[in-house]
Amino acid sequence: MAQLRVEDVKQLNALALAYMGDAVLEQKVREHLLLSGRSKPNRLHKEATNYVSAKAQSMIIYRLIDENYLSEEELAVFKRGRNAKSGSVPKNTDVQTYRNSSGFEAVLGSLYLTKQHTRLYELIEYAIEIVEQSKGVS
Repeated sequence: MAQLRVEDVKQLNALALAYMGDAVLEQKVREHLLLSGRSKPNRLHKEATNYVSAKAQSMIIYRLIDENYLSEEELAVFKRGRNAKSGSVPKNTDVQTYRNSSGFEAVLGSLYLTKQHTRLYELIEYAIEIVEQSKGVS
């Protein structure tokens, strides 16, 4: 399998980073839901949406920024992802929310592709915690 160098990842289109980040987040959220004892497929999909929706991701990124949780480099990747023009916005969300979620996914994709897995999983675990706090789940 081909390896991307850090320089290559920095040159990738921010929406390509978001594409990768979306997949990584989805996989970790599914794992989290299964490990927490949830197992009915249609229920799993509905629950996963609470974590991976544009609205949830926008809320997460606002909190991370408010808490200065992101490094300067991560913040720069977020801004690249947020400012990238995708050409379309899902019908169930507004442009700003969608762009914020794309920025968050770009950060995750960048961390994944540069093999910063410890930081990636730390960020995802905290994102899951933020969603659960907002929903009153412990």
